[in-house]
Amino acid sequence: MIALSVSDLSLSFATVPVLTDISFAINDGERVGVIGVNGAGKTSLFKCITGEYTPDCGAVYIQKGHTVGMLSQNPDLSALPSEMTMLEYMYTAFENLISQEERIHAIENALSTATSHDEITTLTTSLDEANGRFFREGGLEFRGRCRSMLLRLGFSEEQIAQKISTLSGGQYTRLALARLLATEPDILMLDEPTNHLDIDALAWLESFLTTYKKTVLVISHDRYFLDRTTNKTLSVQFTRAKLYHGSYSACKEQEAAERASQEKRYKEQQKEIARIRANIEFQRRCNQEHNYVTIRAKQKQLDRMELVERVSAPPRDIRVSFLSEEESAGDVMVAKGLTFGYEGKAPLIEHLSFLIRRGERVLFLGPNGSGKSTLMKIMNGMLTPTGGTLTLGYNIKIGYYDQENRGLSLNKTVFQEMHDEYPEKKDGDLRSTLALFLFGPDDIDKPISALSGGERARLTLAKLILKKVNLLIMDEPTNHLDIGSAEALEQALLAFDGTIIAVSHDRYFINQLATRIIELDQARENGMIDYRLEEYDDAFNEYMRLREMRAMDLASVTSTPEAPSRGKEDYEEQKRQNANKKRDERKRQKALERIQVLETRLAEIEEELFGEAASDYVRAVELDKEKTEAEEELLELYELTME
Repeated sequence: MIALSVSDLSLSFATVPVLTDISFAINDGERVGVIGVNGAGKTSLFKCITGEYTPDCGAVYIQKGHTVGMLSQNPDLSALPSEMTMLEYMYTAFENLISQEERIHAIENALSTATSHDEITTLTTSLDEANGRFFREGGLEFRGRCRSMLLRLGFSEEQIAQKISTLSGGQYTRLALARLLATEPDILMLDEPTNHLDIDALAWLESFLTTYKKTVLVISHDRYFLDRTTNKTLSVQFTRAKLYHGSYSACKEQEAAERASQEKRYKEQQKEIARIRANIEFQRRCNQEHNYVTIRAKQKQLDRMELVERVSAPPRDIRVSFLSEEESAGDVMVAKGLTFGYEGKAPLIEHLSFLIRRGERVLFLGPNGSGKSTLMKIMNGMLTPTGGTLTLGYNIKIGYYDQENRGLSLNKTVFQEMHDEYPEKKDGDLRSTLALFLFGPDDIDKPISALSGGERARLTLAKLILKKVNLLIMDEPTNHLDIGSAEALEQALLAFDGTIIAVSHDRYFINQLATRIIELDQARENGMIDYRLEEYDDAFNEYMRLREMRAMDLASVTSTPEAPSRGKEDYEEQKRQNANKKRDERKRQKALERIQVLETRLAEIEEELFGEAASDYVRAVELDKEKTEAEEELLELYELTME
């Protein structure tokens, strides 16, 4: 069954077309990746589907009764209730269930003070109906689901209890994602959901989406993520869109085959047109009557020919190359017992030691909160260690990329930002550099506050490539970059002859770039951070292989009967809890069914007592006894269901 269809949809801003004649249909249960360069109109398409934007023409059809949920790339943080805790905010997604719960409590309170039989009967009937509806709609499980979602997306138990006002921008996005996933809409729409997730959270989200029974549309530039989670791909290019079967890699193969086929047909047709025109010209030169008959026939052949369009040039990607400073010392960076923490809080980094040598491309990996971004800032001199030492080698010139693009002044234009950074450069050179990063003449006068996340990332990179450096420190450099731009950055970094230190959760980027991976896998014991600092010289493949082995070991730890593993104990305890929950629910369901039978019978007894049995004393005594027994049983059942 079709869950969502778009028909002949067009959208423009002022006179600039954004989407043109977009048509496609998506069935229930399909998972569709939406790809295209930054600015192609992907987010605008999502907003047309949700109704936030009104298209110029065309229509969006959503299956009747289907709910739609969308995660924005940049959620409106001002709309969040800052004084709520994260868990309390999660519960606000279930206002209907909370209001039902309040109604159940109100009925229970009224029942506890009710005195008349009629009032008790009415209230118990209402309570039964309210409890049944509450159970059917997930009232018994929504709180547990909210907590589980937060934990799965990388939040700790301590963070769950924190107020929203204490969260960072990335944590806000993860919270919004968790809240949306907990509601399980029929059509789930995600705009760049992977930007602020670590590798463990990414793996969990991939697993969640691949088993999600409903419809998913996801905008992403994470190539691994798209290949693992989607079975169809909507490619948006030059304001138009086409739906392909298969994930990202399959889509790119189909697009390449289509382009090659169309280019071949175009060239063959152009040869045929040239041949016909040459024939026409030859017939004209002969200047005979029968020649003009041939000319007219050939001209009609040209006029009837359906022209094959020339293949459009693919969307432009940024062009990046980093300027290298003269060679640095062999030991680029040495950390010994490095410690950092904010005043009054537990250390983020504690007793960390490592060595980075010239020419290495080192990727620091680890879960969110392990201190990776903080470490990058310490390396760049933006933060001062509170303990230990971090020593740079001789002649180190650093270029730093900040994932939040905090080095940009929002009140400046694009060109002003570049000019103020490099006042000695000629205006023409600065404009040429900006052009390499897809900032045209109309774009360079835009205020930075109006730029998208991808445009800000490109501007930060544009500022960086004009510096002569021999050490690049990069914190999540592919966040907000489209796939083509990320690939261009990868090639530039591979060509850079200096040293690279980076943090990234983009597994394709890590696999392409890393010569060494340092994993910051930390655990806090007795108030101290105990780092398991692991280095993988075979880089990404070895890292992933060992991670999988660790996960398997954790899941299948063997232990003696005297000392069973904690994981096995937890598993067995969870099994017991699930079994008890199912048993209790079966008992409750049987109780509800029995309540319905007894209430029906009580109504029949009442009718007979005041009817046929009114003049039959013996029958009235029997009915009264049966009524008393039924009411006693009902009270026991009501108590059971309330428990």
